[in-house]
Parts: sequence; C-alpha cells; structure tokens
Amino acid sequence: MEQLKNNNNLKQGQKVAFIAAFVTLFLAAMKAFVGYFFDSKVLIADAFHSGADLLAIFASGFGLWLASRKKTKRFPFGLYKAETLLSLVIGALILWVGVRLFQDGYHAFFSVASARAFPFLPMIASIISMVVAYFIARKEKVVGKIIGSQSLLANANESFLDIVTSAVVLAGIVLAYAEIPYVEGAVIMLISLLIFKLGLENIWISLLVLMDANLDPGLQSEIEEKINEMYGVTGVSEVRIRQSGPVKMIECNIETSPSLPLYKAHELAEKTESFISENYAHIESVFIHVEPSKKKNFSAIIPVRDINGTSSHVYGHFGRAPYFIIVRFNENDLEIEDFYYNEFLGEKKHIGIKVIKAIIQYKLDVLFASQIGEISFYMLKDKFIDIYEIEEGATVKEVIEKYRVNQLTQITAPTHSVEEAQVEK
Repeated sequence: MEQLKNNNNLKQGQKVAFIAAFVTLFLAAMKAFVGYFFDSKVLIADAFHSGADLLAIFASGFGLWLASRKKTKRFPFGLYKAETLLSLVIGALILWVGVRLFQDGYHAFFSVASARAFPFLPMIASIISMVVAYFIARKEKVVGKIIGSQSLLANANESFLDIVTSAVVLAGIVLAYAEIPYVEGAVIMLISLLIFKLGLENIWISLLVLMDANLDPGLQSEIEEKINEMYGVTGVSEVRIRQSGPVKMIECNIETSPSLPLYKAHELAEKTESFISENYAHIESVFIHVEPSKKKNFSAIIPVRDINGTSSHVYGHFGRAPYFIIVRFNENDLEIEDFYYNEFLGEKKHIGIKVIKAIIQYKLDVLFASQIGEISFYMLKDKFIDIYEIEEGATVKEVIEKYRVNQLTQITAPTHSVEEAQVEK
C-alpha cells in the first residue's frame, strides 16, 4: 500500500516536472529569439539561464520517472536514488552554465551596448518570464514538499531565483539602452554568480544524500522521543534516517524487557513500525531491531495495606488492595515516587481493570503481587509489564531486596480464573 502511494506521488512529481520543462522551453526560446533580434546580450544570457533550468527540470522529471519504476531482484530497494543522482548532474550542469556566463559577462563588461530601437519586446519578455517563473516555482515547491523530492525543491528555488534574475535583466535592458557603461557585463556576471551558487548547493545536497548523511537531526530526535513514550519500549539506542531520493528509510534499535516472549517482541516491533509510518510522511520502509533492555533503573508498583514508606506491608489481593505504592529503584537506591489510594474499593466488579487504567500513566516495568486475576494479568502483559509473585505481609523494602538477588518467581499465568476473579474484572 505504501509502495503504491509513493508511486502515485512520484507520478504527480513527474507531471509537474514535465509541464514545467515545456513552459521553460517556451520561455528560453522566446528570450533567445527576442534577445537575438534586438541584440540584447543580457536577454540572451537569461535565455541560456532558462536553458539550464530546462535541462535541470527535464532531468528531475526523468529521475522521478526512474524512481517510480517497480522494484526488481537487481534493485530490491527501488530506483529512488536515481532522482538524487540526476540532481547531482543537475548541479554540475548549472555550475557549468554559471562559469560560461561569467566568462561572457567578463567580456561584455568592457564594451558599451548600443541599442537600435527602444527595447519594448525584450522588456515584455522579461516581465512574462517573471510572472511565469512565479507560478512554476509555487507549483514545484508545493508538489516537491508533498512527495519529498529534492530535485523538484531545488528547481523551485531556481524558479524563485528566476524572478529576481528577470527583474535584474529588465533593469539591465533599460540601462543598456541608455548606453550606461559596464551594465550588461555586470548583470551577466551577477546572473552567473547566482547560477554558480545554486549549482554548488545542488551538488552538495546530492552528495550528502548519496553518502547517507543525516539531513534531518530534528526529525531523528522527535522520533526517538515519541518511541521512548511507547509502553514496552524501555529505551531507544539509535534511530538512523536514510534519504533515498524522494523517500526516507528508517532503521531503529529499541530496548524492551529481557523476559518478553518472542511473539510479544515482534508485536512491539510492528507497533513501532506502524507508529512511524502513520505519523511521518515520505517513509518508504521502517526496520525495527528489538534488543533486551540494559536499563538499570526500574519502575514498580506494589499493592499494600498501609502507608508506611518502604516498611509498608504487601496486601494479598491486587484489585482489592487499599493502597498502591509506586517506587523507582536500581541496584543500590530505592525511591518512593507516589502512593495511590484505591478509589474503586466500594465497587463490586471490574475493580482490577479500573485500577490498571488509573496507574498505567506511570509507565511501569514491574508489578509485585501475591495473586492476580485473569483479566488483570493479560491487561498488564499487553502493556509489557512483568509480574512477580511476592508473599503477603512482606515489606516493600524486603520485596525489592529479593528482586535484586533474583529470589522472586515471575508469574507467567493468572493465579485464578475469570470466574474466581469477578470482583477484580
């Protein structure tokens, strides 16, 4: 489904690129013809500029066409980077045009233009070029952002630059007609420098993409933060984002409980993949690697019958406990985070479910309990919470000490059935 969506986006980009190429061809031909007829070197230079744009836009459309081809055995990851490779060629072409125009501008700098007639048509050609460039730039930028196309966005920047360039050309035509020295050469060299800068930027971005550089550290940090908030994920060791043409490929290493069954670890990986794909655009593939947690700090909840700090005593029934104590601990330290009063004691049914929904905000790692009903057990396991059996009457401090030295048994099944736990459901 995601592949089909990406192909549709790429086809939309192709359409925009080829329409822009056709319009740019018309502009280049118009400026070349009018410039030649009126002997306007500035307008001819601008025609070459549009010619470079034409090659760039056509290459972009061709690159998007290649990128939309189906995956094959030879190219199992698709041809997305064809668009990036052609963006590199685009940059080289633009760079070459910039150098050649600078040479022409340097030679024209020391000559004074002599106009045969008032340059009415060259001025009209420049104005038309500005208006058309504006609409092309807007369309390329909108579609480029939608499909994540680096080449379309580069072309959009170039089209916006064309507006400024055409305005400078318009001024140059008028000043050249007035036979002001150095104007034509200066304008042509200015155009060449702008083209040269754009070519360098295009080459640099393309090289970064081809070398799998991290182009979006903000997105990387955001994804890490969001995944860390997911239940079952105890840590995110690394998120890698690879730009491949107009799409992104994401690899992520997450940590979870070492005691988590294989099928649950697979569920967590799928949940994480779905979250990234559904919440972030231009994602072609997500690969999640699940590792056992190396965390040393844990969050636990214990049902207790009194409130007396770490000397509080364990209550024998999870759902009907009058209080719950939430603690954070590691190998050496034990800290009480909160006490929770069981506000559902007066109710007859579904107490365990309601308690779980109330305490789930703490993102717990472990539950210590003497017994646990069937529904409560599976609700907690769905939240990737490990459950350990403890003795009724033991203190919180004694429970944590036994856990540290691996003297507690993990509960892997409910201690009583649904029928026996009607009060707890």
